[in-house]
Amino acid sequence: MRTARLALAAAVLVALCMGCSTAAKAPAADSPADATAQTAPAAAQVELLLKTGTTILDEPVVYPQETPAQVTAAIVTLPPGASTGWHTHGVPLMGYMIAGELTVEYRGHGKRVYRPGDTFMEAIAIPHDGHNYGDVPVRILAAYMGAEGLPTSRKAE
Repeated sequence: MRTARLALAAAVLVALCMGCSTAAKAPAADSPADATAQTAPAAAQVELLLKTGTTILDEPVVYPQETPAQVTAAIVTLPPGASTGWHTHGVPLMGYMIAGELTVEYRGHGKRVYRPGDTFMEAIAIPHDGHNYGDVPVRILAAYMGAEGLPTSRKAE
């Protein structure tokens, strides 16, 4: 439960920080002074990307309980023609596609294609292999909601 609260708090903090602007604009010297319109800070806006309790393959999202919570955020870049290799995740992983097109084969569950702007909870225990068949690098924001000492990914057999 502690891990879930920490992950949620981190996600809310990131969303708020990305949408907030506290800098007030000073009136231009040669424009009419409408102090209210020019000095009011912009309101925070939150764009919901994903809200789920299951992975892309309907596995329940369960947070590790073994050790203190640890959230890891990374940009994963996959060059054209490259693949991730077959792997699993020991912890929940939310992915947000920044660039490129990623084709992921899920062992026994078919393939999915992810494009810029797609958000997904990656499969956890089901082996999968991602491929970049395109001619531009794939870039993914990966947020792992894990615990200290637990690997974010494991090579699958």
